[in-house]
Amino acid sequence: MPVNPAVPPQPPLDVVTFGEAMVMFRAEEYGPLAQADRYARALAGAEVNVATGLARLGHATAWIGRVGDDPFGAYVLSALRGEGIDTGAVSVDPRAPTGFQLKGRAEVGDPEVAYFRRASAGSLLSPTAAATDRLTGARHLHLTGIPPALSPTARSFAFEALEQARAAGLSISFDPNLRPVLWPDRAEMVRVVNELASRADWVLPGLTEGRLLTGCDDAAGIARFYQAAGARRVVVKDGARGAALLFEDDGCCVQPVFPVQSVDPVGAGDGFAAGLISAHLDALDAPESLRRAAAVGALATTRRGDSDGLPTRSGLTRFLAAHAAA
Repeated sequence: MPVNPAVPPQPPLDVVTFGEAMVMFRAEEYGPLAQADRYARALAGAEVNVATGLARLGHATAWIGRVGDDPFGAYVLSALRGEGIDTGAVSVDPRAPTGFQLKGRAEVGDPEVAYFRRASAGSLLSPTAAATDRLTGARHLHLTGIPPALSPTARSFAFEALEQARAAGLSISFDPNLRPVLWPDRAEMVRVVNELASRADWVLPGLTEGRLLTGCDDAAGIARFYQAAGARRVVVKDGARGAALLFEDDGCCVQPVFPVQSVDPVGAGDGFAAGLISAHLDALDAPESLRRAAAVGALATTRRGDSDGLPTRSGLTRFLAAHAAA
């Protein structure tokens, strides 16, 4: 009897991330969603945005998640694979649907967004052998505070994934990415998010998030809070100041935002995280890492989709060369 050949090992991964991917229907007209008649389809999800940004910059990236056995789920898988993202640890659920969202079009500020994700497949994220394989076979894990808010199952997965990555020696970045509407209790949100942050190597809060989570007023205080909890690097994104501040050891680097024609601010933080992780993988120093992160975050705002503006490696190089003095 012939012996089946051994399954070839997975190619080495640079980054793994996980969360819920949704189909987004983006209104084509300005105004309230209730009055929108025409929509364009796209992919949405904070962790998906980060994975897309990293893949476009040439890094081998895997996304772990769960989608429904439906047309939306098929679209999610097709879109991810089209970006070159490893989907081998994505489960297809025959009973739960793929979540989706409607996104408005705003002339100024953040667009209106309506989510349809209750009891979605993505909220039922749970451990699998394929997920463990990806988590222990990469160089870096990126996670956010969104999965722990979706369900007890997804929360357990987040903590287990973090511990698996720590045991395997991965570097770990954590973006709180707070979604208070998903948490029935704000005190529980703060407790769980900070518990995850305390186990990460990097913590990447916005200034407003950091104030809520730590009780500190300024970026330096927020950084000290998370450094005392164990973080080696804290990056505070201060939109009002128009800068990002990277705290590491006893030093602080400041990077102003790049001047771009912003079309849609959604996804800027995810682009920033992708740029920072990319810089880490390329062994850049702190100032250059912050500069790359700020550039990718700025470019993410120049297109309407959450990830449409994320650059390729050559696009990023051209942008940085054009802003050499920034």
